[in-house]
Amino acid sequence: MSRVNRYLLFNFLGTFASLFSTLFLIMSIVFFIQIARITSYIEISFGELFKLYSFMLPRVLLFVVPIAFFVSLAMTLFRLSKENESIVIFTLGGSPNKIAKFFLIFSAFLSTALLVIATIMIPIAAQLNANFIDYKKTVAKLNLKPTQFGQKFSDWMVYVGSEMQDNNGTTYKDIVMFNPYIKDSQRLITAKNAKITNTNQSIELSLIDGKMYDIKDEIYHQSNFKSMKIRTAQSEEISDIGSIKEYWTEANSSEKRRKDLSTYVLVALFPLASTLFAISFGIVTYRYEKGMVYVGTFGVLFGYFTLIMLFSSKPAFAIPLIFFVFLLAGILLFKAKIMRRY
Repeated sequence: MSRVNRYLLFNFLGTFASLFSTLFLIMSIVFFIQIARITSYIEISFGELFKLYSFMLPRVLLFVVPIAFFVSLAMTLFRLSKENESIVIFTLGGSPNKIAKFFLIFSAFLSTALLVIATIMIPIAAQLNANFIDYKKTVAKLNLKPTQFGQKFSDWMVYVGSEMQDNNGTTYKDIVMFNPYIKDSQRLITAKNAKITNTNQSIELSLIDGKMYDIKDEIYHQSNFKSMKIRTAQSEEISDIGSIKEYWTEANSSEKRRKDLSTYVLVALFPLASTLFAISFGIVTYRYEKGMVYVGTFGVLFGYFTLIMLFSSKPAFAIPLIFFVFLLAGILLFKAKIMRRY
């Protein structure tokens, strides 16, 4: 790496670190607000809060890094132009072509890393997040408290008389359970003791020494039992993590998944598509073009992400079209504005 490239990279990384940390903080706050909504129906610890945040971290990085890269590159070159350091760089042998080549290689590696995050890390994190929330929802239904009415376990209304803690966990005493949705009848269960166990990704309530009453047309049938197990409904069981291929194959039938695919891939490709725009806006004659960097960067961001929102439902069309249109437009602008002058 030449001295000029090292100097440019050093200045760029300083600007990037500052802008990245700011955007990262803002995006993290937004995602923490989303997590806070989840806590309205599940109970999570402080450690689990950060576990949920870690599942969202790939998406935070995917959106923050490309924007920070583009704006930082444009502002770094603009500051060098403002302080006349760009003239010194050109004098030392650093031409716009060499600068463009260096940052295009850098952005290509960055976009490749972001594509890995977009197509591999995000699906894995999304499924882990969904499984964690489903699990906590199920566990929340089993967080039974003594002498409280209105508690539920799956379709059952549950009342607990008291509880006892020992080395084997919590034992609930004097259990009353009622389910009005058993075929055409209603069912009432009473038990002396009950325990909660988690086996094979399903939660079950083990009842000991009880009676079961089936009530239909004001007639009831009683049966006694020594032990009975009631599992959570099938829809509440924790699903296995499917393959990444299966995750994206759902794009064939799910519009949301198609939009996600288009959005994530195009955002990942944004550094490569926008590099020449950033260089064109950053290298300026400060006296005459000092406002162009702000208008230009905003225009590119607005145009790129607006097109994503408009065409994201058609990934096979949107991904190549938007990427190559912006890449070609950047090449044409670079040749017209920079190559003709320097």
